[in-house]
Amino acid sequence: MNVIDLHSKVWSGLQARRKQLPHSLLLVGQKGLGKYELARRFAASLLCESPSIDGLACGKCLACNWFEQGNHPDFRLLQPDALGEEVEVEDGKKKPSQQITIDQVRGLDEFFNVGTHRGGLRIILVNPTEAMNRSTANSLLKTLEEPAPDTLFLMVSSEPMRLLPTIRSRCQVVPVPVPSIKLAEKVLADEGITQAERWLALAGGSPGLAMEMAGSGQGAWLELLAKRLGSGRQGDPLALAVELEKAIKDSKGKVSLKHVTEALQKWLVDLTLAKNGLTVRYFLPQQAIIASLADMIPAARLIQSYRALITRRQEAEQPLNVRLFLESLLLDYRALFAN
Repeated sequence: MNVIDLHSKVWSGLQARRKQLPHSLLLVGQKGLGKYELARRFAASLLCESPSIDGLACGKCLACNWFEQGNHPDFRLLQPDALGEEVEVEDGKKKPSQQITIDQVRGLDEFFNVGTHRGGLRIILVNPTEAMNRSTANSLLKTLEEPAPDTLFLMVSSEPMRLLPTIRSRCQVVPVPVPSIKLAEKVLADEGITQAERWLALAGGSPGLAMEMAGSGQGAWLELLAKRLGSGRQGDPLALAVELEKAIKDSKGKVSLKHVTEALQKWLVDLTLAKNGLTVRYFLPQQAIIASLADMIPAARLIQSYRALITRRQEAEQPLNVRLFLESLLLDYRALFAN
């Protein structure tokens, strides 16, 4: 996915900042827009010794070679271990962390105490910035409050409201918008993705997320979920919980409880839109079914259910029991249709 073409205006705006960079930039936008890759490309262009006229890294100089190999002396990436290269985790072994740790942030002290290569810029890319607990965030905040000279923090977030207000206030925000449908469909077509309209709808317009969903074989379980949810009060939540649990296990990590919960959130959003006479946003093929279901549910009950699901979405990260979690989730959905 060519993020420069996808976000040409954002890229031009970043290049315009080169002459007077702030201490920190915060790229924000919904998941799957290519924010991380955009920030990475910007970091590479800033470190490049011979960038092109449009700001792209040359890819040939010594600095570019270091950057591509992941060992540029003036660049550090802070991200959860789980986002790194895939590693086989044996039974009993500790799984890669889903969060940026305080030790990673503290490790920057040594980085700051060493002079930069050829007196250039020092860059720290944080992705995603919200993947920190409060202690880690406070540790990072201290660094942002007293930034080292010639240092730029490039921070990426899909959920900026989860960040400490004091962190947000110390960053210049760079919004990364959802691209036009026409441009996004072209990007997917160039990547060989079929049914682009369907996947883009399910991804909320994010091409990167649409590609991820299409490439991870999520079509089958999403079709199953939509079919069963479309049954309304006639559905069997316990049987569906068994089917979804099997789909999660069979996916070997490509499908998780988080994905299922997010899909249910999108279904409730579509029900709410239909309740108000609007076109659904996510499940386009099920427009008529969703509209008929929405007529059976009080509007206030839909809102309450969606709010409760926000909390369940957080619980989906570390459930005590997958089957019980799914059963509870789906029983709550069927309760929407109670008389």
